Amino acid sequence: MADKIATRESYGNALKEFAASYPDLVVLDADLANATKTCIFQAEYPDRHIDCGIAESNMMGIAAGLAAAGKIPFVSSFAMFAAGRAFEQVRNSIGYPHLNVKIGATHAGISVGEDGASHQCCEDLALMRVIPGMTVMNPSDDVEAKACVKAALDLDGPVYIRFGRLAVPVINGNPDYKFEVGKGVVLREGKNLTIVATGLEVNESLQAAEELAKEGIEAKVINIHTIKPLDEELIIAAAKETGKIVTVEEHSIIGGLGSAVCDVLSKECPTPVLKIGVEDRFGESGPATELIKQFGLDAEGIVKKIKNFI
Repeated sequence: MADKIATRESYGNALKEFAASYPDLVVLDADLANATKTCIFQAEYPDRHIDCGIAESNMMGIAAGLAAAGKIPFVSSFAMFAAGRAFEQVRNSIGYPHLNVKIGATHAGISVGEDGASHQCCEDLALMRVIPGMTVMNPSDDVEAKACVKAALDLDGPVYIRFGRLAVPVINGNPDYKFEVGKGVVLREGKNLTIVATGLEVNESLQAAEELAKEGIEAKVINIHTIKPLDEELIIAAAKETGKIVTVEEHSIIGGLGSAVCDVLSKECPTPVLKIGVEDRFGESGPATELIKQFGLDAEGIVKKIKNFI
């Protein structure tokens, strides 16, 4: 297995890497530069980094002003604060005027670990995808996280990118990998069902597919790095090809990837769908890997749920 790296670290590295090519790039943080890894950018470009203090809502307003003045601001905080606490400012000050603000939200999902339910945001994808004009991304590894940052820089309009705290394997390091906003990536072919996964669950889904294959169940695996706009064409084609869809996400099964997929299929190609994710509950404190297992979001849990489904 390839080296592991947390996508929040990829985020900090990407900001530093692209800064020279994008002189209008500025980074805002809410007293969490070390945790969000924007400190990597700050060390190299201190004059382009603004610590707004623990005032996330105010930070969104500052970012809106900078965007209106022609800058490309990346605002950074934990997902619970960026998408949750500051939702009204993101909606009204950034989304409504469709300003060129990029939100880098780290520490999403239950893999935040010991910080517990108050910090484990499993609602952010739902909150952000409902804002008109907001592009929503959730990279699966280091390669994809950097690609998301680059794509966000080149997009005109608000973007939300979800990054994780837990180190995850690099799975997109092959030379054939191509990133395109709104386009899913087929990682494995299969005829019995399709697993549509996002974020750190892409790697778990690939492992689950390997285990299912040992029992004669061939699962197609699709990596969805862009929740909105969703690759509807690819999902509809996979549903027609395999007849069953399983969505896997480190997010509530309400309003996230699973709901987005069901929205498409119910309209275009009614298909049995199993949504695997965080059930209607809050997270809890504990080691990240143990929480993923407890919530049935590891490869073993995915295999068990899929076998029951089919």
